[in-house]
Amino acid sequence: MSSNSLSELRKQRGNFDSLMKAVESIANPTTEKRGDDDRFWKPTVDKAGNGQAVLRFLPAPAGEELPWVRVFDHGFQGPTGKWYIENSLTTINKPDPVGELNSELWNSGIEANKEIARKQKRRLSYISNVLVVRDPANPENEGKVFLYKYGKKIFDKIKDVMQPTFEDEKPVNPFDLWEGANFKLRIRQVEGYRNYDKSEFDGPTPLDEDEDKLEQVWKNAHSLATFLDPSNFKSYDELKAKMNAVLTGGARMATAEKVNPLDAEDELFVETKMRNTPAAKATDDSAPWKEDSDDDTMNYFSSLADD
Repeated sequence: MSSNSLSELRKQRGNFDSLMKAVESIANPTTEKRGDDDRFWKPTVDKAGNGQAVLRFLPAPAGEELPWVRVFDHGFQGPTGKWYIENSLTTINKPDPVGELNSELWNSGIEANKEIARKQKRRLSYISNVLVVRDPANPENEGKVFLYKYGKKIFDKIKDVMQPTFEDEKPVNPFDLWEGANFKLRIRQVEGYRNYDKSEFDGPTPLDEDEDKLEQVWKNAHSLATFLDPSNFKSYDELKAKMNAVLTGGARMATAEKVNPLDAEDELFVETKMRNTPAAKATDDSAPWKEDSDDDTMNYFSSLADD
């Protein structure tokens, strides 16, 4: 049940069970781009790639059910040199042309085609509202509510406090205003990639003792439902045309049954060009499009596409 007042939100704190179910449904198997969207907070890192901040995840906005949304996207460079960076229609449970092509390529049984599917796999991100408690690099952000887009690694840390491993650990709802916990975000550069392993939640504590301040923070939360609004997604035909332009220069794509193994020149392109991208290096070879959590990958794609 959604709520529109702080008093109703307090009553609904028993909805922790429903949040747990939502977490479990994700663990067991929107859509505007961030770009320069000033609603989004993004961490700042130094020249060594290190950064830190303290965030507080906020409850679902008034009238909405969950304090997060899941979004899928694809980001890859085709043989044409063009980039495909688009949200996936699978976010809203609709067929997506890249997802369909990946399935066909994988099911062709041809290893070269499987490799292409791996490079074009969809990636998973989450979006939540956060209060920036501390931002040393940008102190002007402190005390403000932003949207925060993060990956599976951070969501796993949310799950860990909601579903602790040991029996003597009490489950915590990190989105709760009264009994939630601050999140200490610590970013390190490890082997050329951002690493969040040192990030952790503090112990449970009220966000503020002043109920009026709590209500103001909560009411400043941005809608998450907009990221799941079908009107904010490109149509299947638009995405397919973009995909064809990126992969073939606009020519119609062959079906997987007719996709032949890559010739030597194309194979060289895949091995050298594609393998040198962060997405390729982060690929898990055990699955063609296993959900990838690295936010930096999308930032990398976006910067190259802008160039």
